[in-house]
Amino acid sequence: MKRLSTAATAALISWFSLAANAAQDTIFTDFDGQPRSIESFAGNGKWLVVMIWAHDCPICNQEAESYAMFHEAHKDKDASVLGVSIDGAAHKADAQAFIDRHALPFPNIIGEPQPVMLYYMMQTQSQFRGTPTIMVYDPNGQLVAAQAGAVPTDIIEKFIAKQMQTGDAQPEPAKAAGG
Repeated sequence: MKRLSTAATAALISWFSLAANAAQDTIFTDFDGQPRSIESFAGNGKWLVVMIWAHDCPICNQEAESYAMFHEAHKDKDASVLGVSIDGAAHKADAQAFIDRHALPFPNIIGEPQPVMLYYMMQTQSQFRGTPTIMVYDPNGQLVAAQAGAVPTDIIEKFIAKQMQTGDAQPEPAKAAGG
């Protein structure tokens, strides 16, 4: 196996460091162009289900309605949904059409594909595999589950119920009251 030179190794480490920082600092935008982050939606005393989607993903199109119904059923109680489009600026109009077509009642933010993938990898220590991808944050804003592919909302409801029943991931009183 060929060894990298010291300069090549330093350059590679520098690139990974920049990529990691970029992933940590990723700021998505809402569809009005305002900077947002996933963290700004998490930790408000409710569970947050993040659906990473793309406008041309057939499974995302199939699953959108069930996530809309999940959001409506839980938003005033214990959970909400956040959509994250990986369509980027080039396909922002297509992403907006997806939101409109499915009448999504939950907030959606958008980011460029590569930074979204890096963000996911930094948060989960796992490779991004495609859309849809689901991430679940507990009421305190801690990432507690991530899954590539479709996840039926009844499975998410059972997961949340089990976590609440076992006493895991209960909201901290100050955050729940102030959220």
